Amino acid sequence: MNAIAVVQMASGPQLNANLMEAGRLIQEAASAGARLVVLPETFVLMAMQDRDRITIAEPLGYGPIQEFLVRKARQHRVWIVGGTIPIQSHDPMRPYATCLVINDEGELVGRYNKIHLFDVTVEQDDIGSYAESQFTCPGNELTILDSPFGRLGLSVCYDLRFPELYRELALRGAELFIVPSAFTAVTGQAHWEVLLRARAIENLCYVVAAAQGGYHVNGRATYGHSMVIDHWGQIRGQLAKGSGVVVVEPDLATLHSTRHSFPVLAHTRLAVPTY
Repeated sequence: MNAIAVVQMASGPQLNANLMEAGRLIQEAASAGARLVVLPETFVLMAMQDRDRITIAEPLGYGPIQEFLVRKARQHRVWIVGGTIPIQSHDPMRPYATCLVINDEGELVGRYNKIHLFDVTVEQDDIGSYAESQFTCPGNELTILDSPFGRLGLSVCYDLRFPELYRELALRGAELFIVPSAFTAVTGQAHWEVLLRARAIENLCYVVAAAQGGYHVNGRATYGHSMVIDHWGQIRGQLAKGSGVVVVEPDLATLHSTRHSFPVLAHTRLAVPTY
């Protein structure tokens, strides 16, 4: 069985409390048979101020957050996609928002630095304006890696609005798009499901989307609705609100059969950015 799980949280401003909750949910997912567990964006810290991320930023390969992921992967014999954590960049005031992949032996086997940063104004949102790039350094490379669950293409939240990224991942062989997120309640209600399903349908890929879902101490409200969507755009499992897990076993044999009979990727004619 190669079941996968998306974890939904409503993280707060206390690192240790968030890690405790993430650990509980990883255990719940593993007990339900998941062998790959995907945590949401900013699972370690929904900071009171964006600059607070700087204080917990770690060098790649070292630090208590990464040690936590390694320990839980080994303890439960699962692969873990670590949502996003702040990893130090060349700019000491702007760490990367990094998605780490740890295998079931506790080895770091992949990392992705979020490319598209959320610098927008959201009408009808209590926060209003977001300026992620002020305290986050953007990445510039795509990440695709092989796993026992299929070929994984990594992305994060706001990336979802840039279809060229996902087409490039699919053309490089991705079978499952991993999308840890913290969509706002306003934008999530309007666009979350339709964007996820579109990325699945147009690329004939599974979409594995772990989200923040609830009200946060810092005043943010996130949409939740963590879900796994198959290559035909069908929702295979979903959790609307609150903390919890969704466990699904992908059917890659049917995905490959569909790609053979409906060869949309082979029909691609326009060049796309390679990042």
